[in-house]
Amino acid sequence: MAGLLAPGLAAVFVLLACWHIGMAAAPSPGQGAVPSVDGKPLFTPSRAATVVVALVLLLFAALMAAAGGIIKTGLSAGLLTGLCYALALGLLARAIGDFKYLGLFKRVRGSRFATLDTFLYSPLCLLLAAGVGTVASVRA
Repeated sequence: MAGLLAPGLAAVFVLLACWHIGMAAAPSPGQGAVPSVDGKPLFTPSRAATVVVALVLLLFAALMAAAGGIIKTGLSAGLLTGLCYALALGLLARAIGDFKYLGLFKRVRGSRFATLDTFLYSPLCLLLAAGVGTVASVRA
């Protein structure tokens, strides 16, 4: 199963990385990319930070490709499995959120980000967590 699921997950991570690169290249990122209160973003990510996020997402794609046997990394099977479990846990934590501004249990709602987070970002993180966790458990 990891051989079928891992490439799909890798592709999703590559698409997410491309989206972040597009956001970094945009002259003015659209609303909905970061949490906001009363129409004001809680923070403004720099272009460099957005590119770093894209690079990390590419690392996640590489991890899935390695876990699926698509690429060879030289990492032990146990380390690859552990990294997959760690990624699944991180994605699950993102889906659950901080209980205030992001995640399935956020209290601050009504912004474009909150709507996108409820219907797209958090469910996607939950599905990715389940997929990555499945890849890890099949490898274990």
